Amino acid sequence: MAARSVVALVSVAEVVAGDLADHLERRGHYVRQARQPWEAESLLSAGGIDVVVVGDDVSQAEGRELLKRYGGEGGADFILICRPADLVDKVLALELGAADVVQSPLNVRELAARIGGLLTRRGRNTQELIVLENATVDLRSAMVMHRSGAEHQLSPGQVALLRLFLASPRKVLTRDDIIAAAPAENADAFDRSIDSRIVRLRRKLDTETITTIRGAGYRFDPPTPRGD
Repeated sequence: MAARSVVALVSVAEVVAGDLADHLERRGHYVRQARQPWEAESLLSAGGIDVVVVGDDVSQAEGRELLKRYGGEGGADFILICRPADLVDKVLALELGAADVVQSPLNVRELAARIGGLLTRRGRNTQELIVLENATVDLRSAMVMHRSGAEHQLSPGQVALLRLFLASPRKVLTRDDIIAAAPAENADAFDRSIDSRIVRLRRKLDTETITTIRGAGYRFDPPTPRGD
């Protein structure tokens, strides 16, 4: 199993840091925090950090200094948060090699997605994403991310059931197939419990891709990709 990626939050506003850490940890990443730039020195000098997010509580000069010392070739990727008026500082940070500069106020979910993109490019992302009609599912963290912004956690049994359908697209799976490959999370695995599991999974995924084939079983029909 690949090592979990590590994200450092440096002087990120407390409310944002709490929400962002929650997003990242639920997706399988480690989060380290430093409230002040001087605390970041010991954190970053120890190495092992994949992405550093520098908040706008840090002066742009201090942020750039951290970037010069700990970013670049072989270092961590840096995302700097800046205020809308700091255009010159934004350009300077990008010229110094910042991977991204985002303006505050920001959307935490969007920032988490930007971090995920950087980790993917580093080959360190632990996500395994499945795109459905109304939601995206990260199978490794068992997280359902709806287009509305809501998120739900899948149970281990629901992940096993979804993986079974994904492995057999457009194939009718009988109740026996499901019980054998994705058993229920308790001993009550009678026929009617399969129906209940399917209903709960459909509801959590907000999907119509899992179809009941009367008298035969269930079939997963992958959604048609959306056009541009």
